[in-house]
Amino acid sequence: MRVVELPATALADPAWVTEDLDRARRLHGRAAPAVLGTIRWYSASSVLVAPALEPWVHTGVARDPALDAVTFDVTADGRFLDAHSTRALGADPAALGAALVRALDSAVTAFARASGASPRALWAVGVDSIANRLLWAASTTGDANTAPRLARELSDHMESAARELPGCVWNGSPRPRFATMGDRLVLRRSSCCLIYEAPATRDSKCASCPRQTPAEREHRLRLLLGP
Repeated sequence: MRVVELPATALADPAWVTEDLDRARRLHGRAAPAVLGTIRWYSASSVLVAPALEPWVHTGVARDPALDAVTFDVTADGRFLDAHSTRALGADPAALGAALVRALDSAVTAFARASGASPRALWAVGVDSIANRLLWAASTTGDANTAPRLARELSDHMESAARELPGCVWNGSPRPRFATMGDRLVLRRSSCCLIYEAPATRDSKCASCPRQTPAEREHRLRLLLGP
């Protein structure tokens, strides 16, 4: 498998996103541009925020999630595998929140323009990506229950930064949400990746998909996570 580097600044370029929709079409089938854009953003946003959030959870010091600081490792067909940030950001959660807002908003604007997906829906995907990465990172420390506290703290700073950013459609809602499933903390998603609308994965909803009944979601998560 050939892996290449991609500057994260590409996510803010509508022309690059338009090209990426063609790669997504070859992977997922001929779905609507808004569906393909949402699928791609779901993957990209999760990988984008990881280099900043994982060290913040583990050490209290974040890396910079700015698009000009992050480089992706991607496959030749466009799948996002990993990312790294070339700059340290520091321990100030307000600075991290502001940096995340700027990075996400630039990418959301480009993906919305190129694909026609709703900026608010794309922002919800980004917020869930942050929550999921916080939960994953906290789980590796042996204390997953720190994730909701960190998410609340970070969301407060993100909301303040978003209100000061002209044109930003996210105003603090939705925020990261979590639920307890047995003895496991899980993400309660506000967003949908729309993977089930693509021909290659038609009707294949994620276990945590919000577009199913709560009972069905709980049943599928319990099967996935165990009792």
